[in-house]
Amino acid sequence: MRRPHIRSLAVAVAVTTTATGLAGTALAAPASGTGAGTASTSPASVVGAAVAVAFAHASATGLAPGDELHARDVLIDPEGARHVRFVRTHRGMPVLGGDLVVHLTRNLTYAGVTRAADHTVKTVATARLTARQAEQKAAAVGKGDAGGARLVVDARDGSSTLAYQVRVSDSDTTESGGSRTVVIDAVTGSVRSNAVDQDEFLSPRLLDTLRRRGETISPAVGTAPRSASSIVGSSIAGASASAVSSAAVTAGRYPATAFGTGASLFVGKVPLVTTRTAATTYVLKDPSRWGTETRDAKGAELEVFGQGKQFTTTNDSWGNGAVSSRTTAAVDAQYGITKTLDFYKKTFGRKGIENNSKGARAMVHFGNKVGNAFWDPYCDCMLYGDGDGTFFKKPLVVLDVTGHELTHGVVDATAALEPTRYDDLGNQYGEPGSLNESLADVFGSNVEFSANNANNPPNYLIGEKLGLSQKFLRRLDKPSLDTLEGTIDYWSPAVYDTEVHAGSGVSSHAYYLLAEGSGKKTIGSVTYDSPTYDGLPVTGIGRTKATAIYYRALTRYMVSTTDFHDARVATLKAAKDLYGADSTEYKTVDRSWAAVNVTAANTPAARN
Repeated sequence: MRRPHIRSLAVAVAVTTTATGLAGTALAAPASGTGAGTASTSPASVVGAAVAVAFAHASATGLAPGDELHARDVLIDPEGARHVRFVRTHRGMPVLGGDLVVHLTRNLTYAGVTRAADHTVKTVATARLTARQAEQKAAAVGKGDAGGARLVVDARDGSSTLAYQVRVSDSDTTESGGSRTVVIDAVTGSVRSNAVDQDEFLSPRLLDTLRRRGETISPAVGTAPRSASSIVGSSIAGASASAVSSAAVTAGRYPATAFGTGASLFVGKVPLVTTRTAATTYVLKDPSRWGTETRDAKGAELEVFGQGKQFTTTNDSWGNGAVSSRTTAAVDAQYGITKTLDFYKKTFGRKGIENNSKGARAMVHFGNKVGNAFWDPYCDCMLYGDGDGTFFKKPLVVLDVTGHELTHGVVDATAALEPTRYDDLGNQYGEPGSLNESLADVFGSNVEFSANNANNPPNYLIGEKLGLSQKFLRRLDKPSLDTLEGTIDYWSPAVYDTEVHAGSGVSSHAYYLLAEGSGKKTIGSVTYDSPTYDGLPVTGIGRTKATAIYYRALTRYMVSTTDFHDARVATLKAAKDLYGADSTEYKTVDRSWAAVNVTAANTPAARN
């Protein structure tokens, strides 16, 4: 997700699979003589040790007088390594592009750093623009209502520039009237960046291509009912779902966990865990998944989840399988969100999108004739439009779309990968943004495999249910088969300034080759034929191992500026952690990147 600012200094700290609160996370250089202490696994001890070694190794970490570090994540690996992800302030001002991950040994000694900016942030000039002037300029370029300007240090692109950051809401530059984040140079008044905050599943460029071709998006529904046994709710603590629910109701305790069914647009009938708030009142809110909930935006362009209307019913039966019921789209959204949460939890032990044991949220029926779906960082939720009625005829609540968009939330909570530039229409460019889109496709595809729903068979295709003439939107085995977005198979220097959905093919292709290998094969009902840049074969290591490597690379070794060559290094480090430097897995990671023309030998000079 594209959020180039520090959201909060309150931090959800993850220790392996446990989210632990951490107080007092703003830390400056330690007092003289302070060093890493004993090998403790408490989050505060690990953070303290990471701060100490970060300042002690300032030449490597790029820290300078006036810097403070603010912990976002602490990860303690089973083999003993510790990783602390920090954002930075300089003389009290947030540093854009100042994020870094400090790596520690089991004994809390320095083991390395992964940093977004490769230069030291210097003391910056005095502002010549006032905050009011910056707000006025931001409102003009963002074509909306400017909020308050705040001073930041923009350390992106190799600079240390004093700037104002302004959020512009109700922007006329976006399809949904969403918000933009505008960064204005505080000395010259120039616009340093003008970023759309919402991550749109369908890019402005793609929508324009569809309109020019006269092609519509009309997702194919699949309402075949599931077997009765598959609709029964899961058990809790060894008791049947109905027994647990009945016991709570008999005791007169509300709210109580309940188990209903939903008739969806795309996957037939599905089980839904809901909340019973009275004898005949149920809310579409899942207490077994930290209160995950879907609400109705009622046609408004809401970015405040609490303003959405709750979905309720009297009989715990939801939707009718058609758009004639407003609840039907909510069934698909809630199902997709819970399946995404289940994938991340059972595969990685991740408790929620931000790994903080908080539920995910969504609003359907967002806006008037909005033909898209979004991950919105300010709402911290998914938003689904109903379609524009012309080119996009149904709500985009398809399973892999939800998995894709919620993964942007996971990326936002970890590496926070950002595009390098944006155009006036909201299209995004640059390798870090392309990598973000690729990871969303990779893990969105894995959500399908995890759900394994017969009405939505898992595959390495993205958007195969959208009704497009090419039968999918993107695919991982041979990305260039996507002619709508012009997705590419291999890296070249031109990729650095490629639209992010088109550029995503490089790392998506590398992932597929790592998981499944090159050449022709049939998996499920889909035939794949994955080529390589050098014509040499790749033998895959399996989806489970490939996915573990990419997730570990994302959470430990990627930062906001990670490009494809950095991603190669990150996945090699992850493979070494998990399987060893002499392992087949490590060697196949290296081979998979070479097969898409990403090698140590053709690594470009640093750009930031």
